[in-house]
This record gives sequence, C-alpha cells and structure tokens, in this order.
Amino acid sequence: MPAHQRVRDPSPNCPICPRLVDFRNNARASWPDWHNAPVASFGPETARLLIVGLAPGLKGANRTGRPFTGDYAGDLLYSTLLKFGFAKGEFLARPDDSLELIDCRITNAVRCVPPENKPTPAEISACRPFLINTLETMPALRAILTLGKISHDSVLRALGVRLAAHPFVHGARHNIGPLAVFDSYHCSRYNTNTGVLTTQMFEDVFSAIRQDIA
Repeated sequence: MPAHQRVRDPSPNCPICPRLVDFRNNARASWPDWHNAPVASFGPETARLLIVGLAPGLKGANRTGRPFTGDYAGDLLYSTLLKFGFAKGEFLARPDDSLELIDCRITNAVRCVPPENKPTPAEISACRPFLINTLETMPALRAILTLGKISHDSVLRALGVRLAAHPFVHGARHNIGPLAVFDSYHCSRYNTNTGVLTTQMFEDVFSAIRQDIA
C-alpha cells in the first residue's frame, strides 16, 4: 500500500463494522470505565518479532486497552515472553504494570472486540488495512507469530500470498520473502484446558523463534 494511502490506526469510534460498533456501544453502556474501543498495538515499531492474535477479549484487552491484558491468554503469553527474553518487568495484567516488550510487538487481526470472540470474514477483511500498516511500519521485522488460523490467514492475505501455499499447522514455519511466519494454536483458556495447546507446545514455538532472531 503506498505510504500516502496508509491507514495508521482505527479511531476510538471507528465506524467501519456496524455489528462491532453496536457491541462496543453496548459495552460502553454496561461498563463505562472500560477501554471499550479499538485496541492499539503494543511494543516498539523497531521490533523484529510481531505477534498477531485474533481480537481483543471482552474482559481482557477491551477492558484494559492493552493486547492480551486481563485474561488467561495474556497470562500464558506474557509469562512466555518474559521467559524467552522478549519482555522485562512485571506482568500484573493491567496496563500500568512495569511490563515492557523487548524486540517484540503485539497486535490483533481485528482491533475491536467481537461478540463471542468471533469476528465475521467481512470484519476481518475490513480491519486488514490496519494490519498491513503495522507490517509496513516495522522496518526491522523478521518474524511473525500467528496465534490461530484466522490470524494466520489474515497475515498471509496482508502479505499478498496464497493461503493454499502456506497452510496453518501448529509449530510450522513458513518462509515468505524475507520473513519467517510461525504458527501456534491460540493461547486461549479453552485451548489450554482441553489440551489442544500445552505450555510446552507454546514454548517450543518460541524456542524456534528465538533461534531465528537470537
């Protein structure tokens, strides 16, 4: 996308997706002290690693305003980032803790919280320009971790490559131009409670990423 056409970030009252706007307005009425707005990326644009999740959780990032902050998925993600040197400080599940990301940035394929954590294909497509901008404004980017198939597919579409050439497989590594795209099941409570994703499986993916960007 040419620089003059880039869409930096959605506004706090982004009107693009009517269903998400309605859901956001309902959340604002129910919890007026929450963030209840599109959630911005977290971490430095100079990072070599970008982690792409699905969308903000209703009582997680939609409440706190920081990706993966305030719900179980963030507990696993941030503890793993700390273990592998992609973060420092203390994670207290709130945006005013001392946590800082190191050489790592986190964003979501969809910036607004969707009902039942399920964005529609149209909503995912409508939000992709923000993902494209995130990719284009990270000059040192070398690796992308996609959390779940929806994130994987949106990243591949943002990169302009065929999905069939790079199917989502947990633990897979895809070489796409100068980038290495890694796949993991999403670190949601459901996936960990059912054994779809274990802590060891998640850490194995980060071990592979760390080998790539030592």
